[in-house]
Amino acid sequence: MSQPPNQPPQGGFGTPQDQPHQGPPPQGPPAQGPPPQGPPAQGPPPQGGFGAPQTPAPGAQPPQSGYGYPQQSGYGYPQQPGPYGQPGPYTQPGPYSQTGPYAGPQQPAAGYGYPQQAGPQPPYPGEPTPPPGGGSKNPFKGRPALIIGAAVTALLVIGGTVWAVSSGGDDKKPVAHESQDGKPTGSPTATAPVNQGDGSGDGRDETEDLNAGRKPGESKVLWYKEAPDAPGAGAQAPGMWITDKTAVKAAYKQLVAYNVGDGKPTWDAITFPAKICAVTKDKTADDKIVVAYQNGTGDNSRCNLLQQVDLDTGKKGWSGKLEEGGLFDDTITVELAISGDTVVAGRSMSGTAYDVNSGKKLWEKKKYGDSCYPSGFAGGERLVAVSSCNVGADTQHDEVQALDPATGKAKWTFKVKKGWKVERTYSVRPLVLFLKKESNNAWNMVTLKPDGTYRSQVQVDEDYAPNCSSVSLGAGLTDCTGIAADANTIYLPTEKKSGANSIVAISLTTGKERWRTKSPSDTTMLPIRTTGSRLFAYVVPKYDTGGQVVSIRTGGSRHKTYKLLQNPQGTAKIESSFYSKDFAYVDGRFFLSTTSLTGDDEAKEKLMLAYGK
Repeated sequence: MSQPPNQPPQGGFGTPQDQPHQGPPPQGPPAQGPPPQGPPAQGPPPQGGFGAPQTPAPGAQPPQSGYGYPQQSGYGYPQQPGPYGQPGPYTQPGPYSQTGPYAGPQQPAAGYGYPQQAGPQPPYPGEPTPPPGGGSKNPFKGRPALIIGAAVTALLVIGGTVWAVSSGGDDKKPVAHESQDGKPTGSPTATAPVNQGDGSGDGRDETEDLNAGRKPGESKVLWYKEAPDAPGAGAQAPGMWITDKTAVKAAYKQLVAYNVGDGKPTWDAITFPAKICAVTKDKTADDKIVVAYQNGTGDNSRCNLLQQVDLDTGKKGWSGKLEEGGLFDDTITVELAISGDTVVAGRSMSGTAYDVNSGKKLWEKKKYGDSCYPSGFAGGERLVAVSSCNVGADTQHDEVQALDPATGKAKWTFKVKKGWKVERTYSVRPLVLFLKKESNNAWNMVTLKPDGTYRSQVQVDEDYAPNCSSVSLGAGLTDCTGIAADANTIYLPTEKKSGANSIVAISLTTGKERWRTKSPSDTTMLPIRTTGSRLFAYVVPKYDTGGQVVSIRTGGSRHKTYKLLQNPQGTAKIESSFYSKDFAYVDGRFFLSTTSLTGDDEAKEKLMLAYGK
């Protein structure tokens, strides 16, 4: 087969596999192994007592991705690719014949692994696997806000043409108003709290010292907090923000804030009238965030009330209401993204941008071009929009745009090959996209240049296992941890199958492996972030062994791990039972928090844990 000029080479290892899956999917990484008299290998230890892992109550949200526990494998978890040497997308007949013109001021992108379906092929070992039930087939990136049945979809497609939805909405600005309202050293001791997660008191129970029996060389527990009460059906605990002074966490209806060094509340907890339903993962340069919460507690409530908060002071800034966008463009779920001084609130099929400081409405991102509807936004160092185009037609595809935060205008547009959907942005600068092919659950990772043209696709045949929330539960484009990137490399954890896993450094120029390093323990090691020529990583604990924070040199030829913190064995039981977690390493302190509450009243739930020297 002839190949278009300037395209990646045909075939070869690492290209996304197109074979259909047969047989049950894997259930995530195996357990770390039960401790003596401890929990079974495939579940958390039994409940009861201080520090015991939590068991979800009936109807509660399942654990997202705890290592040592069954892992959710929804969208965003890279599925198993095929073995090296399997046919790649460029060996398929005619992969470029259906591309069509590229939208926007963009050069035709190289195919980068967007194969067309070439009919059934025989199964093979290690083929791509579908997520366990609940994987959304929603054409708008799996958002639960736009679950359209087949009958409805049929009504919306006439003569092979996608329906035209009125994006509706109005131009009303949110009602903005003011509400009423160095490196610190760690504390010498830390004690177990009596449910002071609401921000009142100092969260101490003087009868139990969590640092008692700490061994030489082990880090200190700076402080530990239990979660506020949650309903029996469970609740979300999204976001964790660390400033020079304060560690802030969302939990059900509350924002709570603690001094990073000693855990004392830095400001009174903010309690919302209904549950928090979305937060900005990033914060502004001056430590502001925006929170969305529901307008009621009933089944018909919407995630449409916005509140800006100063993380250092707890002062509430402007507040406002996000309007509905029109037919199927609702606020049942909302995605928030901050970039610069702009926050975007994404509905099912559009987004509205506000000035973070004043709450002034800046612009709206609605239907554009060839029936393209924005379905997701990612923020941080770049503002990215993902849109679904021509839904229901033969030319259905996704598009990725870099937006000017101040105006909402697209700087460039990248057209994704037919059949592939953008599930995650693993990084926004550099821009690394995780893509899924729903017809057979093949996956690929693609990186783009600053001008939005194709740079490379991953050519490393591996099973990767970052922590990603399920798209079917309303997760956003950036709801993943355990991934790090710098200008030329992305760092991904391999799936733990037996013994230690590894972190793999993949070149964003070639898509090939640069190096890999193995976890220093027989547990999973996860990237945290990069700084200069170093990568920080978290080595997760076992039930009876504390976790570690390690540093890895990213340059040169040696990439061994250097231990920065060895968390104490005495709190390993607590640390290992954060089955749904977020983590950060800032100014020599390691912060661990939960992202989900079970609502179980039998035992106090964990919220945050901080370690330091």
